[in-house]
Amino acid sequence: MVGWREWVALPELGIGSLKAKLDTGATTSALHAVRIRRVSADGHERVTFDVHPYQHDTHTTVPCTATVVDERRFKSSNGQREHRVVIRGSLAIGGRCFPIEISLTNRDTMGLRMLIGRSAMRGRLVVDPRLSYQAGEPRAAVTGISDARSARHR
Repeated sequence: MVGWREWVALPELGIGSLKAKLDTGATTSALHAVRIRRVSADGHERVTFDVHPYQHDTHTTVPCTATVVDERRFKSSNGQREHRVVIRGSLAIGGRCFPIEISLTNRDTMGLRMLIGRSAMRGRLVVDPRLSYQAGEPRAAVTGISDARSARHR
């Protein structure tokens, strides 16, 4: 059982901890990303981007690179439609780690840096909307990342 917001990690992207909203109304997960640039390398389409993992902190930046798996049209919470790059990555939550699809978008105006959608939760997580932070912080044993900075940003 997890709450409507939880601490998560994205180990393949080098993100040791960030707060996420678990949103049963969204299909695909979304990550706050800036300076999104598509590049081709060795015949594969990749994307480079920066993540500001902590709310209200644009100085802490994690540079990321991932393989593009798709580009899709999404409708944001304010009703606007936008094309977004979709990548695949691992989500660590509650002592578990599993693959998910993640769309990249600027979530500066949103309260949390990541949104976990239904496709990531299906068959893995049950959300109780009355609860928050039930899964605990991601552990280095699961993520492979030691993130000492996260204590400053709670």
